Amino acid sequence: MSLTRPRIVFMGTPSFAVASLAACHELGEVVLVVSQPDRPVGRKGVVEAPPVKRWALEHGIQVLQPERLKGGDLHEVVRALDADVSVVAAYGRILPRELLDAPRFGSVNVHASLLPKYRGAAPVQWAIARGERETGVSLMRMEEGLDTGPVIAQSRLEIAPDETGEGLLGKLAVEGARILQRELVPFLRGERVPVPQDNDAATHAPIIRKEDGRLDFTRPAAELEARLRAFTPWPGAFTELGPKRLKVHRAIVDASLSGKADKVDAGTVLWADERGMAVATSQGAIVFLEVQIEGGKRLSVADFLKGRDVPAGTRLGGEG
Repeated sequence: MSLTRPRIVFMGTPSFAVASLAACHELGEVVLVVSQPDRPVGRKGVVEAPPVKRWALEHGIQVLQPERLKGGDLHEVVRALDADVSVVAAYGRILPRELLDAPRFGSVNVHASLLPKYRGAAPVQWAIARGERETGVSLMRMEEGLDTGPVIAQSRLEIAPDETGEGLLGKLAVEGARILQRELVPFLRGERVPVPQDNDAATHAPIIRKEDGRLDFTRPAAELEARLRAFTPWPGAFTELGPKRLKVHRAIVDASLSGKADKVDAGTVLWADERGMAVATSQGAIVFLEVQIEGGKRLSVADFLKGRDVPAGTRLGGEG
């Protein structure tokens, strides 16, 4: 079979998906882009178009933004366009069976994990938060389950020790585009045989909630530092200093403080000076380097302490 420039329907919403859309634009003819509706963004609630929509309109591609998929006629629109395949990347909703099957060769998904690990909405952040040393991108043939379809191809990527969720998302976005460029057309030609996932090995990456950023000092210091990086920039890592929320932008683990940390309650400040603010956890201590008090600016701990005293023994987390 000769399939040199497939007709592609692309479904995606955030910045992560833009590189995959650009790859599809190079590989074939993108006959339609489907994205989430425009939403309020930021503190002022200004309504903005999602990044995928903006890119598509800049390149003269038709965009649809249905509020819901179930019970709609999008599958009929896709069939009428004589699409060969739908490519989905971080669209944000589960697709009904009739939509998955509407293109000639069905639908494929660019998922930012090494499936079956980290199925779900936030695979990049949870891979960092749970201390993984490696992640990657999977190109998967879609079925009705949540990221359960057979895998066409995978690409692996090492997670750097100082990696943030934002930084890793950017790297995997590029890798997603690369895997499409390498594997999509060979798959459509029948040159790739999708491999079923091992469901017994599956792990999940649920949607991130604001409360996931709360620093629970009964967890080990290394885990808290990983969660801080994972949830940068949103929801960020935070605790309470007295009545006010204290956001922590940067921190390190100090293994040399384990002995001192073991002698006090988790959440107790061991010391706070120009070096940072050391806080006891269930295992070891985490040292805050950059913080931001509610209503204030982001500051180094050294600068933060110029305006306030945080003596050893202070309890963080709303307890003093």
